[in-house]
Amino acid sequence: MSAYHFEIEAIASFHSSTEESGQTYYQFTYTITFTNQGSVPAQLISRHWQITNALGHIQEVQGLGVIGQQPLLQPGESFQYVSGCRLTTPHGSMHGSFFFVATDGHRFDCPVPLFVLETQGQAAPSRTLH
Repeated sequence: MSAYHFEIEAIASFHSSTEESGQTYYQFTYTITFTNQGSVPAQLISRHWQITNALGHIQEVQGLGVIGQQPLLQPGESFQYVSGCRLTTPHGSMHGSFFFVATDGHRFDCPVPLFVLETQGQAAPSRTLH
C-alpha cells in the first residue's frame, strides 16, 4: 500500500428543479467521503471539478479546500462533506481531483472518477472510488 493513498466515496442525488426566466434548472447534491488509507498524515489543500451537462457543456470549479475547510487527516481518519451543483439538463456527470500535501512535504493529487447526476430513477448505490 502506498504511503499516500486516499479512498474516495461519492454519492449523488437529485434535490429539486426550479424555473427562472423560462429556463429549468436541476439542483443536485453530492456527498464526498475521503479516508486516508495511507501511512502518512495529509492535508486537503484544494479541489478541481469538471461538471458536464447532457449537452456536453463543461463547468470547471476550482478552489481551496472544501466547504471552507482544509482538513488534516491522520492515517485511518475520514472526512465527509455535502455540496451541490446546478445543471440546465436533467442529467450530467462530474469528475475531478483533490490536491493533498502530506506532513512529510510530499504533494499529490487524488483523482475522483466520473459519477452520474440523474433526476430519474432510483438513486444509484454508493460507489467507492480509488
